[in-house]
Amino acid sequence: MKHRIQVSDEVALNVDDFGSGQPLVFLHGWPANNTMFEYQADFVVENGYRYVGIDHRGFGLSDRAADGYDYDTIADDIQKVVDELNLKDYIVVGFSVGGALALKYGVKHNNDNLKKMVLLGPAGPSFVQRDGYPYGLKAEDVTALIDSINDDQPKAIGDFGENSFFNSDVEVSEEYKDYFNNMTLTSSLIGTVKLAESLRDEDLREEIKSLDLPVYGIHGTADHVCPIEFSEYLEKEAPDYTLSKVEGAGHALFFEKKDEVNRLLLEALKK
Repeated sequence: MKHRIQVSDEVALNVDDFGSGQPLVFLHGWPANNTMFEYQADFVVENGYRYVGIDHRGFGLSDRAADGYDYDTIADDIQKVVDELNLKDYIVVGFSVGGALALKYGVKHNNDNLKKMVLLGPAGPSFVQRDGYPYGLKAEDVTALIDSINDDQPKAIGDFGENSFFNSDVEVSEEYKDYFNNMTLTSSLIGTVKLAESLRDEDLREEIKSLDLPVYGIHGTADHVCPIEFSEYLEKEAPDYTLSKVEGAGHALFFEKKDEVNRLLLEALKK
């Protein structure tokens, strides 16, 4: 089932909803949409869960917006979906920037019905290097990527996928790379640029200290987009973060090592 959920006067979100059982709210990465979770969606439904996949504003089949691509607003969008669908005892699963958004959501909208979160290669607490945090890209590198997207979005996203996203020793077919790149190019230019700006500018290091629920991280050891040091930092600084490492997996761990990732995901869901 597809829902159109109004989160503001100008913006309605596409939400894919199928299966029954405990709801799992999936938050996709940049610059994709919730169909990136095809291999996880079918798996969790087969194991008795309900898949609820949100396309963030400006991505997938959701409306583009002139603004509202900051973590705070998107966290509010997520809560509006939860409220509209009346979700109970749900779990949030976030990949990459979806993982960072989950962290923001868990701080801002923690409630009795939110049972835990599972983060796959999270892009946080900060995606870029900062004082006392020498991990990830430099802010100027993200700015250069944004400039290249504004100049030629298909080429910039294609280069990002080839040089960073699929940059591990795990072989990925050219057909899948083409499929993924084509999916990302359905994203609006404004959403792609504005969410990249949020990746560059947002810093959740202080906020994660107040997370008051269990969080499970699943992270590839060969991730060149969101290095595993992100999750190691979270394991050290967040109150209840448990890290599972996927040896040899890059940022596309959800596909490269789908069987192992799905097994670890199911283990986390059942804890």
